[in-house]
Amino acid sequence: MCNREMRKGNKDFKSCAFVCSYEDDNKFDSILGIWFRSKQAHKILQHFAGIITPDFSTYQDFPYPLKLWNTYRMRAFGYWYGTICGHAVINNVRWGTAETYHYCFDGIPKNSIVAIGTVGGSPRKLLDRPRFEEGLAEMMKVLSPNTIIVYGLANYQCFKELVKQGVTIIAYPSKTNKAFAKVGKK
Repeated sequence: MCNREMRKGNKDFKSCAFVCSYEDDNKFDSILGIWFRSKQAHKILQHFAGIITPDFSTYQDFPYPLKLWNTYRMRAFGYWYGTICGHAVINNVRWGTAETYHYCFDGIPKNSIVAIGTVGGSPRKLLDRPRFEEGLAEMMKVLSPNTIIVYGLANYQCFKELVKQGVTIIAYPSKTNKAFAKVGKK
């Protein structure tokens, strides 16, 4: 529906959905992407209720300056879109190993709604689960979010413990989760 309305040129089109970019960076971050063409992106995004800040990659094996740069871009885009453009923003939180904790939560309001992704290495891989859970605990300590939107599965014990503490967990399955669910039903 959204694409159809935009193709029609309906300038008054509004959607109650939030836009997120939990996908490979190269699909939204190139010379034609949201970082380099933010005004063009705004022309599209303004039709939606808000955004979850872009999920610029901060892989564990990325060089430190690149992880810092991508975290900065998440916060800067959110600040621009929320404060300058006046739209609703939910901050995406991305951490790596413990050395990222001193900056990866910066610029995010305490006691707010945040979004995280569990697709990829995060808690899905047993080897990465302790790192993910340690980062999640640190995020809770620093930000104390009241609601966490999870892109991917949220059926891990760490989320069940947060629910017991009164934190609202809202999970949205990824394309991969949906594909596996479809295969499981056959």
